[in-house]
Amino acid sequence: MRRIILPLLVCFLLSGAAGAGELIGEEEGFDIVVSFAGDTMLASFKNETTAGNFSSYAKRNEPSYFLQNVSPIFEADDLTVVNLENVLTDRRLTEKEKDHDPAYWYCGPSANTEILTSSGVDAVSLANNHTGDYGPEGVKDTVKAVENAGLLYGNNDRTIYFEKNGFRIAIICHGLWNEGQAGDIVRRIHAAEEESDFQIVFYHGGKEKMHTPEPWRQRASRRLADEGADLVIGNHPHMLQPREDYNGTDIVYSMGNFCYGGSKYPENRTIIYQLHLHISADGRLENKTGEIIPCYVYTGEAGNNYCPGVIEDEETRQRVLDFMDGKRESPL
Repeated sequence: MRRIILPLLVCFLLSGAAGAGELIGEEEGFDIVVSFAGDTMLASFKNETTAGNFSSYAKRNEPSYFLQNVSPIFEADDLTVVNLENVLTDRRLTEKEKDHDPAYWYCGPSANTEILTSSGVDAVSLANNHTGDYGPEGVKDTVKAVENAGLLYGNNDRTIYFEKNGFRIAIICHGLWNEGQAGDIVRRIHAAEEESDFQIVFYHGGKEKMHTPEPWRQRASRRLADEGADLVIGNHPHMLQPREDYNGTDIVYSMGNFCYGGSKYPENRTIIYQLHLHISADGRLENKTGEIIPCYVYTGEAGNNYCPGVIEDEETRQRVLDFMDGKRESPL
């Protein structure tokens, strides 16, 4: 971890009643808040428009509709990161051939980036299994769309860096489809340590539709923490999986879906994970905490309206928190 020293604010001497030589205006450091949300699919199957699917909602609603319930959280933090799990293109591209059945391809127009930028999202991970749905051209168009929108992005080869008042955070986005890939992520953690003060792994992988992580992924996630990751967050199972405190490092095994165009009836529980850091005046990390904000994937009464929202009902909220802490087998 690199060492930084921040310049202290000039302190002023207060004479008179305060006494000569007494300092006021002492700098107490600053806070950084980073929010993470799960699988965000701003598209429909092959960009088709059918009754009630994501594309139909996008055509009749303003971009700010989709994240309206959570935008106050995202706009109040320093950085918001989501897993963007679809291609963005304005061309008619050919789907990449896949060797499994059923297979799915998701794309939407580049203008769908406005859903993110209108609601306080700052960065996206493209290290997932749907960024490549339309081959290299689809990847290129997606990168161009997020760059043109002013969004930061990360993938298997690109680390997101965010800096505030000289304190630098690295967010390492990467696929984790087998235990061996942890070695690739470890190498990226060590490289990022030379460039940043706090390292986060935001990975994509694991078996779908399970509320518990596989043993191999638990081992891999713990290895990442042992090798220097200060926070580890997983995505892809499309369901929540618990958080554990592993030797002082939070590991969230799956955040589940968030604003998710891939299904009309996804499991309707998700979270926003907020990292809170307090940095001292001389640039040292003094405190870190992780807050879980229980949310619904959708807030419509008849299935997915692609509009996630914070859970207000205390009993429902507590079930999610208890699940995330390993006290329940299901968040429902």
